[in-house]
Amino acid sequence: MKKKNGFIAEFKKFIAQGNVMDLAVGVIIGGAFSTIVTSLVNDMLMPLVGMLTGGVNIAGLNVKVGSAVLNYGAFLQAIINFLIIALCIFLIVKAMNKFNKKKEEEPAAPAEEIVLLTEIRDALKNKKK
Repeated sequence: MKKKNGFIAEFKKFIAQGNVMDLAVGVIIGGAFSTIVTSLVNDMLMPLVGMLTGGVNIAGLNVKVGSAVLNYGAFLQAIINFLIIALCIFLIVKAMNKFNKKKEEEPAAPAEEIVLLTEIRDALKNKKK
């Protein structure tokens, strides 16, 4: 019985960790982001591609092999979705890295104590002269 409580306590501790919660939030946002990108591809980009290819619906492309139907158009569309999602994530990470780099490059304002100590040091130097 003690072992079960230890397991449950360990599981609760694991769930309560910030990393697990961050991961859960990331998965939820990623799912929502994927839905937006899928809509962008299906509703905005693919109609334009269809116009350029003479009205061909890429998602509807298939080939029949015996009694099986291979929907290679849906596979192509999934690849396009992946590439667009990867591009968006790359751009977001690149922007975040640039933003974080700017924050690191900005010199931190001296702490109030350091300013005060510098003033005291300078005052003592001037007093000795």
